[in-house]
Amino acid sequence: QVQLGESGGGLVQAGGSLRLSCAASGRTFSAYAMGWFRQAPGKEREFVAAISWSGGSTAYADSVKGRFTISRDNAKNTVYLQMNSLEPEDTAVYYCAARSSMLVLTDLRSYNYWGQGTQVTVSS
Repeated sequence: QVQLGESGGGLVQAGGSLRLSCAASGRTFSAYAMGWFRQAPGKEREFVAAISWSGGSTAYADSVKGRFTISRDNAKNTVYLQMNSLEPEDTAVYYCAARSSMLVLTDLRSYNYWGQGTQVTVSS
C-alpha cells in the first residue's frame, strides 16, 4: 500500500516556475514507477510526465517537453515536477500516481495509487 501527498501548487504568472513535490509512504518507494497527470476544468485527466523506478528513464507529454522536468529522490520517498515557462494552458489540478513497476508508465490506467492533487493556476 502506498499513500501519496502532493504539495507545491499555487498561483503564478505566465512565464514563472513552480516545483511540485509528491511524498510517498511505504518502504518500497524505489520499486514504484511514478507519474504526474493533470486535469483542467471540464477536461479529462491527461499525462504530463513519468519516471522509472530508478530515475534512469523519463517520458513527457509533447505539451510540456523542454519546460517540465520530472525527478525523484528515493532516499526521501519523493518525486518532483519542476515546471518552468508556465503558460495559462498549464492551469489544472496536478496529481501524482504510483505503480509497482520497473517501466516508465504513461497511461493513467496503468497506475493504481493516486494522490489528492494540488492546484496550479497560471495567470496571463
